[in-house]
Amino acid sequence: MSDERSANAVDKRLGSRVRVRRLELGMSQEHLADLLGVTFQQVQKYEKGVNRMAASRLYDVANSLEMSIADFFDDFPPKKGASPNGAARLDTALDSPQLLELVRLYKTIRSPSLRKRVLDLVRTVVDEST
Repeated sequence: MSDERSANAVDKRLGSRVRVRRLELGMSQEHLADLLGVTFQQVQKYEKGVNRMAASRLYDVANSLEMSIADFFDDFPPKKGASPNGAARLDTALDSPQLLELVRLYKTIRSPSLRKRVLDLVRTVVDEST
């Protein structure tokens, strides 16, 4: 019988989203820990999904990472029998430092037309490589 308070797959997914957002912002674990008033080891445990976050802690994390609580749950599948629509694969893919850098750099492009051109370029490279 498992302890209801122990971390589970949802905690791991939330932790992964915390990590991805923190890295998008270029924020260290130490800085996030300072903002939350915890140790960086605690932030590591949240990010790995080892420790669960209480609702009040999730609220503090969201504010510290300049996002809404709902952002943590976007693309979560309904509890019963639905597929994750690729969200789990995306969380895993974002573990790549290069992909995180690409996303971070892409977000700094202010011109919508230039963003579209970059996206078109990537599509062309993918089409030509397959």
